[in-house]
Amino acid sequence: MSDARWEAVIGIEIHAQLLTRTKMFCGCALSFGDDPNVHTCPVCLAHPGALPVTNREAVRLAIVAGHALGCEIAERSVFSRKNYFYPDLPKAYQISQYDEPVCLGGTFRYLTEDGERTVGITRAHLEEDAAKLIHTGGDGRRAGAESSVVDFNRGGTPLLEIVTEPDLRSGAEAAAFLKQLRQTLVQLGVTDGNMEQGSMRADANISVRPAGREAFGTKTELKNMNSFTFLERGITAEIARQIAVLEDGGTITQETLHYEPTPGEITSLRSKEEAHDYRYFPEPDLVPVVPDRAWVEEIRASLPELPIDRRERWMRDLGLTFEDAEVLSETAELAGYFEAVAAVAPPKSAANWVRGELRAQLRERGEEPWESEVTPAALGEIIAMAEAREISMPNAKAVLAEVVATGAAPREVVEAKGLGAISDETELIAIVDRLLAENAAQAQQLRDGRDKVVGFFVGQAMRATQGRADPARVGELVRERALGG
Repeated sequence: MSDARWEAVIGIEIHAQLLTRTKMFCGCALSFGDDPNVHTCPVCLAHPGALPVTNREAVRLAIVAGHALGCEIAERSVFSRKNYFYPDLPKAYQISQYDEPVCLGGTFRYLTEDGERTVGITRAHLEEDAAKLIHTGGDGRRAGAESSVVDFNRGGTPLLEIVTEPDLRSGAEAAAFLKQLRQTLVQLGVTDGNMEQGSMRADANISVRPAGREAFGTKTELKNMNSFTFLERGITAEIARQIAVLEDGGTITQETLHYEPTPGEITSLRSKEEAHDYRYFPEPDLVPVVPDRAWVEEIRASLPELPIDRRERWMRDLGLTFEDAEVLSETAELAGYFEAVAAVAPPKSAANWVRGELRAQLRERGEEPWESEVTPAALGEIIAMAEAREISMPNAKAVLAEVVATGAAPREVVEAKGLGAISDETELIAIVDRLLAENAAQAQQLRDGRDKVVGFFVGQAMRATQGRADPARVGELVRERALGG
């Protein structure tokens, strides 16, 4: 909803499960979909006397993310106990970071069709995930459930919580930001970013204020949105709800909300009139994290090119569109495959073929370009033959299909199947003259100014030559021979 009289103010909190082999403070393996409660130990089940040990790889991944977010990497960070009681938290507190987090004060850059934008990063801190509550009966949610059980496999999973400044102004902006943040973290190996499985979750803090006013309105929190579409729709719906309440003379209540995608409705989960007092205090069983500064700089130096830098370089140096760059940078593997093709073929043509015909043909086989029989060199060779008009575009696609299926060399396919373009102009002229004579009515329509009928003759010529004719040249000859005769 867009209303020039009001301005939305949005901040996002992202929880990303880190790609470590073991949990945050114990040696239990991480898993998804295994039998309940098979990856547990005295530490993550909070048995008396069990002591936690910080996962070094989780710290490293937090530093990687911090560099990508433009944060300052703290010389010293401290774990704290965040005290609250809930069935999925066996210790009755969560080990997290509070006033001394690992990453502080950054800026995340993301790209839109209108150019580069930025979102301030307040902090990024390490913590452990809670266990998973499973509600049985009803619709699988807590409300209306007949009973609830706890799977402690997830309990203790390393999390990085990223908190943004309230710099976003719409659901669409928030979705674009989160999509590119996820892409960055995934390509850096920080998280797998699987939102459906809950390894990346986002909460949105939303308020509205009259346009031009500096003071913030009362905010609500929209919890646990697990797709970009639902994030955008949920925020948009909550902005509209708040505006309607205010314009009706009401006031906004600070509360935690849920967005129900099917009816598109906002429902209240709980009131947040008062801030929770979690009684944070330093975790006495863990020493502070003091990363060696040389190690921190080594991590920074080892970072690959960030997705936004890659997209901007492609648009600037290779002439790609925003949409080209966005699609082709979806994964590091796809980006690498495209760059290998663009090294041996015109970049724009390479982009069109990779994101178009190649992916379309491979989709039917359930394959990705970098997994397929089509090497970048082979695709580059097909593009080169098509650009030089050695083969027609339909036959270029046919050659690609054969390479997809067999991995054969493109030129060998052309020779074996006789797919080379007709290079003899007199042969093409003879074919066009015959088609004009055999289809006199359509030829007259062309002479009468109905230029679209050229497509009919091109189609006939392509069938007659089994795709070996150059469609563009056939079209030119049809006009020349029909209108000049």
